[in-house]
Amino acid sequence: MFTISPRMAGTLAALVTFVGCAPKVDPRSQQPKPDTVPEHTNRLAQESSPYLLQHAHNPVDWYPWGEEAFAKARSENKLMLVSIGYSSCHWCHVMERESFENEAVAKVMNELYVCIKVDREERPDVDQVYMSAVQLMTGRGGWPLNCFALPDGRPVHGGTYFPQQQWVQLLTELNKTWTTDPDRVTEYAERLHQGVQAQSLVQTGKVGEAIDQKELEEMVAVWRNQLDNVNGGPDKVPKFPMPNNYEFLLRYAWLTDDDALKRHVELTLDKMALGGIHDQVGGGFARYSTDALWKAPHFEKMLYDNAQLVSLYSQAYQAFGKPLYKTTVERTLAFIEREMTSPEGAFYSALDADTEGEEGRFYVWEKDELQGLLGTEYDLAAAYYNVNAKGLWEHDRYILLRQQDDPAFAADFGISLEDLHMRIASINSKLLAAREHRERPGLDDKSLTSWNALMIQGYCDAFEVLGDPAMRANAIRSMDLLLKKCHRSNGGLWHLYKDGKASINGYLEDYCFTIEALVALYGITFDERWLNEARAIADHAVRHFLDKETGVFHFTSDQDPALIARPSELHDNVIPASNSSMAKGLFLLGQLFDDAEYLAISNRLLNTVPNNMAAYPTGHSNWAQLALQHAYPFYEIAITGPEAVPLRLDFASHYLPNRIFLGSTTASELPLLKEKTSAGSTIFVCVEKACQLPVNTVEAALKQIQ
Repeated sequence: MFTISPRMAGTLAALVTFVGCAPKVDPRSQQPKPDTVPEHTNRLAQESSPYLLQHAHNPVDWYPWGEEAFAKARSENKLMLVSIGYSSCHWCHVMERESFENEAVAKVMNELYVCIKVDREERPDVDQVYMSAVQLMTGRGGWPLNCFALPDGRPVHGGTYFPQQQWVQLLTELNKTWTTDPDRVTEYAERLHQGVQAQSLVQTGKVGEAIDQKELEEMVAVWRNQLDNVNGGPDKVPKFPMPNNYEFLLRYAWLTDDDALKRHVELTLDKMALGGIHDQVGGGFARYSTDALWKAPHFEKMLYDNAQLVSLYSQAYQAFGKPLYKTTVERTLAFIEREMTSPEGAFYSALDADTEGEEGRFYVWEKDELQGLLGTEYDLAAAYYNVNAKGLWEHDRYILLRQQDDPAFAADFGISLEDLHMRIASINSKLLAAREHRERPGLDDKSLTSWNALMIQGYCDAFEVLGDPAMRANAIRSMDLLLKKCHRSNGGLWHLYKDGKASINGYLEDYCFTIEALVALYGITFDERWLNEARAIADHAVRHFLDKETGVFHFTSDQDPALIARPSELHDNVIPASNSSMAKGLFLLGQLFDDAEYLAISNRLLNTVPNNMAAYPTGHSNWAQLALQHAYPFYEIAITGPEAVPLRLDFASHYLPNRIFLGSTTASELPLLKEKTSAGSTIFVCVEKACQLPVNTVEAALKQIQ
């Protein structure tokens, strides 16, 4: 496999004498006043992306990604700057204020380069290619991502955030090298291109190499050494919630009856729910914690984080029965409905971290402000939310956070739990109302099919455990909208929905997360139309994304214009890899439809990862969840008869990590339901299509599972 050697990685350093680096301090500046008439308008003003529109009035002559920019670069023989970010990215805003809004800097950029702005959330395929290149060159990545490329798109240099002085120097020096020694730059670009293409190569496993319990045990053994058992989460900072990591650890702990791992999962979820990363007043979670204590977050709120955390805390409530987790789910969903849901039922993408030129200003409080708002209730609020040295942040402002759950706090404060709940609800209502008068964080109001599917899954998981009909109704409403607006006439999916219009051909993440959401929706409704939709979408994905030679799915469809590389996602991150999600979705559809092809594709996908799991456990947690379904008994719980749906809901208080539910009130053609319908309601517990004797109660079924 091609690799970039240290010597090669340093080649361009000889051409350009420095690279961009992460800043030591935040050089904040004033944002432009919204009332001012823009002096400049560029092509981005015609785009719908909130991120691109943020740059529409820069003096930089930005182009959106497309042939027009490439044609200009070819005709003028200029290098291209591909600058990638997203609307709620704090350091993207900083670099814009420092450089892209600066007339002198823009003049250099416009004269020497063709400048392209890309929203990474709209074009994750472009982001993956150039992120791979920057990581090969510098050993790291992030946003803003600034990558320079030849007129044909092959990258030659890049980095993340650059302070203004370094940025101007880089622009000048790189252009000088390009004009005086273009062959040297082109040679480097060719070698780097090989490296980017090599990143997409997949080493396939041997058919039949199933991941067993021992391999999962080895993976978890490595993982244990990376856990913080004092504050929860990983033993490093910054701390990201990583919901999928904890879904796996929770399931593994239950299947193996691992008390130490259960304690770690519970500790982590407690600390996150009580910490500053959780918006104690308005609900919802911020992007990550900048410290080990979950105290000071990076304040942007992303739909995909909150969607997955709803699923995680729902499952944790089912497992541990802690009221804190139930409240966390309910308040997160209240935030989603209040601030992240369109009138149609589509889910918005993100809320910015910055207001009034400062990160987090919308969410933090001054002591005298709290005293004025709360009056006699200030003392309770100050104790409950640690308006003291623990909560003190910057500029004499406080991040509201908690040290105890409600029963412990009520006992220490000397009031009843009922009284505490009533008074805190009143306090939060006053603070939330006061916060609404502040300058609000910017809203990224585009709706992505993939992230909407994750949110629908969250609603399904919450309904399964909490049984609130409104949660199921929201899941159905949003899925109906997604299928109506983002289902293409050719059977595929659109990636983006905004202002009543769907656009951008779907990526693998749109298909895999939609399939999983449809299966989850079937599991709480037993409405087979959701399974039929999932099957049709899966068939389209197999036709247009699957590489039959390697058995791995590409991230982009074969109907899309080609980039310089066609990547495949294999490593789970904050969002699971699209290949691991496809493997899970096809496994579930294979079980439900008894479809050997789906199961074979899923198994082959799983065979690609065993050698890497133990070395990089956090990057394979979704794969490991699928492996659990192979390594431990996987239960198919079939419920038939007129009371099938109510019986399904009676399982709500029982955490069963390795199972799938299916059912019908009438006759069904699903293999496990055929000829099982009778006058009464019956539960069949099956493993690998072999069913035990039918029973009529949840308690009797649980005995067959345990």
